[in-house]
Amino acid sequence: MSQSHCNLIYHLVFSTKERKPFLTPDYGRDVHRYLAGAVKGLGGIPLIVNGTEDHVHLLTKLNQNHKIKDVLREIKANTSGWIHRTYPQLEDFAWQAGYGAFTVSASQKDVVYAYIENQEHHHRVRTFKEEYLALLKAHEVEYDERYMWD
Repeated sequence: MSQSHCNLIYHLVFSTKERKPFLTPDYGRDVHRYLAGAVKGLGGIPLIVNGTEDHVHLLTKLNQNHKIKDVLREIKANTSGWIHRTYPQLEDFAWQAGYGAFTVSASQKDVVYAYIENQEHHHRVRTFKEEYLALLKAHEVEYDERYMWD
């Protein structure tokens, strides 16, 4: 084949350190917009960014040259710096060290988009921990819960 064709869609999930509720309505939407811009700055395409006060979900397309760990490190570091500069009252803000990164097939993109879009509704009945453990199980990711929650 003389050309390479990729459609790499990822569902990325990470929380604030210790799941502290920093991303209130006063800050959350701005943080979501900044995260989308950080993805664009790395050459990715953010499809949707949403979350609650203690975590975020991103549905994004990345190219084959991106390494997930580098993308997450960059967008989390850039966003943390921006939050500290823009909102000095959030001086204690930090992201958790880890993250979840799950591939999404094009046929399921709209389902995941709708799920991310409706985060507020989902979290009326399910905590972030419950949601995250369900994602790990659905994607058949092995984990040791003793080391998951920083």
